[in-house]
Amino acid sequence: MNDQLIQITTRLKGLRDALDITPAEMAQMSGIEESEYINYESGRVDIPVSVLHKISQSCGVDLSVLMFGDEPHMSSYFLTRKGQGAAVERTKAYKYQSLGAGFRNRKADPFIVTVEPKSDDTPIHENTHSGQEFNMVIEGRLMLKIAGKEIILNEGDSIYFDAQRPHGMKALDGKPVKFLAVIM
Repeated sequence: MNDQLIQITTRLKGLRDALDITPAEMAQMSGIEESEYINYESGRVDIPVSVLHKISQSCGVDLSVLMFGDEPHMSSYFLTRKGQGAAVERTKAYKYQSLGAGFRNRKADPFIVTVEPKSDDTPIHENTHSGQEFNMVIEGRLMLKIAGKEIILNEGDSIYFDAQRPHGMKALDGKPVKFLAVIM
């Protein structure tokens, strides 16, 4: 388990302890099975950002607190210079760079996401979360699977979709793909 995942799981356990709720109650609030939540909290399984987003909404804490351990302070604007957003690399396959982590009471969570290529036979991990999502490819090619349909996105292509539908992604052409993801 990498250092950043350990820090996230520690914050997750701390939040649950502070709220004095059981893993079963946290799982129910998150819309997932208790066994799945326990695997996330233990660090045995990587936690999708969508699950952290749902937990943050359900528990009334900012996503930045769970992901980065920092409480946002800005309320008029928050500037992120190129390459300077708060970053978390939970696995070698995905790297998230938050573009709005310092803005308090955000209505959306914007990220630059980098997806590393995998072998063609690696299954796509799909997840769901409440709300909507916007993705725009900055570089590379991305295969986005939504509710069983595979959609190819090239540089400059974008998609807005219902995030409650099962979705997952895969970098194409054996190269990393970088895209803007906005979770609302």
